[in-house]
Amino acid sequence: MSREQRYPAPEVFYVDGGGGSQHPNIVTWSSFPSARERMKRHGKSWGFMSLSPGVALIALMLFLLVFATLGFEAYQILNLREKVQDMEKVEPQEAAEFSSPLKQTGYLKSVLGLKEEDESTRPAAHVLGRIQNYGSEKTLRWEPKTGQAFTSGGVVYRLQDGSLQVNETGFFQIYSRVEFIFRKCSPSTSFEHLVLKKKAKRPSPMTLMVARRVGFCPQLQHSFTMESYLGSAHHLEQGDRVFVNVSEPNILSHSHYGNFFGLYKI
Repeated sequence: MSREQRYPAPEVFYVDGGGGSQHPNIVTWSSFPSARERMKRHGKSWGFMSLSPGVALIALMLFLLVFATLGFEAYQILNLREKVQDMEKVEPQEAAEFSSPLKQTGYLKSVLGLKEEDESTRPAAHVLGRIQNYGSEKTLRWEPKTGQAFTSGGVVYRLQDGSLQVNETGFFQIYSRVEFIFRKCSPSTSFEHLVLKKKAKRPSPMTLMVARRVGFCPQLQHSFTMESYLGSAHHLEQGDRVFVNVSEPNILSHSHYGNFFGLYKI
């Protein structure tokens, strides 16, 4: 009877690149990476997260610049808001009214820094159209006390000739407005509107302003309204009289405020 022979398993050795051999079950210090190699590996994997001091300083300056810009913009917005609030607090001034010659002269004198005279002593007048049958007479008559009509400062309305007489020498603004209502109007229809002056020592009148209109009706019409306004500054002497003539006084409108005449010292 034969005996079974046992042979031990042959040992296997690994040979590294350096020519040395190593048993597979034996762990040596050479099996672990060195500390220097580990540092190199960590440096390669974490290098992108580390910043140099110069780069960090530049980033900090950029952040400070951004915050400074935002702060300046906020200051500008607050300053603008305060200015808008101050403008809203200012109350708008009422526009100057020119409903009469007295208000016109008062406004101009306040702007020019001239001495404001008392209204009762300032030479001025404003008279309204008077409704009457003029016949063949051309000189208009007026209402000196109706509605907004007035006379002041020594200016006298003369009913005899419909004139305004001044008692002071100086420059006066003179104006007149008339309104015609033509019952039949054709291309040949015309009218005249004149402002004249009479001097105390000269009976013949002098023309100060005149308006002549013709051809204002393009075709035959049964009713047509036309207006005329004259106004300018003239030198008047004490005792001079100013009046208004029209070519067709009987076709004037019956509106007091459509026809008026006045003057005031500048």
